[in-house]
Amino acid sequence: MAALLNRVGWATRPVLPVVQTWDLDARRWVRALRRSPVKVVFPSGQVVERKPSPGKQPRKAAAEASPREQRLKQPFQVPPSQTPSTWEESGLRYDKAFPGDKRLSSVMTIVKSRPFREKQGKILLEGRRLIADALKAGAVPKVFFFSRLDYIKELPIEKLKGVGLIKVKFEDIKDWSDLVTPQGIMGIFAKPDHVKMTYPETQLRHTLPLLLICDNLRDPGNLGTILRSAAGAGCSKVLLTKGCVDPWEPKVLRAGMGAHFQVPIINNLDWEAVPNYLPTNTRVFVADNCGLYAQAQAQMSNKASDHGWICDRRLLKFHKYEEEEEDLEDGACEGWLPELEVQSYDSDWTEAPAAVVVGGETHGLSLESLQLAESTRGGRLLIPIVPGVDSLNSAMAASILLFEGKRQLRVRAEHLSRDRSYH
Repeated sequence: MAALLNRVGWATRPVLPVVQTWDLDARRWVRALRRSPVKVVFPSGQVVERKPSPGKQPRKAAAEASPREQRLKQPFQVPPSQTPSTWEESGLRYDKAFPGDKRLSSVMTIVKSRPFREKQGKILLEGRRLIADALKAGAVPKVFFFSRLDYIKELPIEKLKGVGLIKVKFEDIKDWSDLVTPQGIMGIFAKPDHVKMTYPETQLRHTLPLLLICDNLRDPGNLGTILRSAAGAGCSKVLLTKGCVDPWEPKVLRAGMGAHFQVPIINNLDWEAVPNYLPTNTRVFVADNCGLYAQAQAQMSNKASDHGWICDRRLLKFHKYEEEEEDLEDGACEGWLPELEVQSYDSDWTEAPAAVVVGGETHGLSLESLQLAESTRGGRLLIPIVPGVDSLNSAMAASILLFEGKRQLRVRAEHLSRDRSYH
């Protein structure tokens, strides 16, 4: 019987342990006290408010803090319009050239050939400073090849949107570079249009009524140096006739040191179109860098060959044989040479807007330039040199004449201001 009772008692025993209500309530109050409640409500309905600790503030009180305190606690945020945009935030992406990638070589083949440059309308700019000057002037980039990402991050972010960015090895840039020490970045730009360019404000303020016309300039280094002098002197524009070297050739760009983006350049002009780019009442002067001794010898002869600074394309085109040219020199061409007044380069020749024509050292000035000077009542500006010394370098002669013209214009402006102050 005892065994039966024990078996029944075991069967009526609950499987899960029963937790007493008072024990559960006690644990609940302990957890509540640990959380530092604001109010405690007992089962009997009694409500007891608890005071916060001296060093703590209730959540409600913290939420009801003054607006000034809330602003001070909030982190400082820059308005979206003033937030500085970084290269990563702009969402720009670049490609990494893989082994055997032909994109760089194919583009270089195009931009290093003048026919391809003119057909495709693209040019090559190399170096961080030259690229920065081009972007500032409004030139439109197409592709950038670079060896380090830092070189791209130096450029304005807004100018890089929609531009191809390709990272290549420095050795690949070195193979195609024309620089002795490549800078690790090359840019392919659309051929700039002088009408759409934005030239520096400082350059525009110092622009003078002085133009430069380049005729038969074939040397890239000379043309680059001449463009640099033209920008330094404050020329309003530079005109290049057909027969000159391409001003966007890499060697000319390197010698120009950014002058291409400081002064308007209009190239590949026919002589018939040159007057359209000259201001009203412009007088054209041709640079004559022969010495007095050579001039005296030339004046004693009517032969065209004695005037080494003249190149008559018409004679070279229609008369191929030496004996025919000699016949023309003896009689038929005696009166074809325009008569221009010869004056020293330091005499006053800037009363009206002036244009200076500089010819190449090999081919000299063309007959069309002399005819234009004669039609505008211009003349020949003589730079005297010591007898027996060869003629000056074209870039040197152009620099002398341009800065002499600038000096004369500055002196005239000072005299005008002095006269106004007297009156």
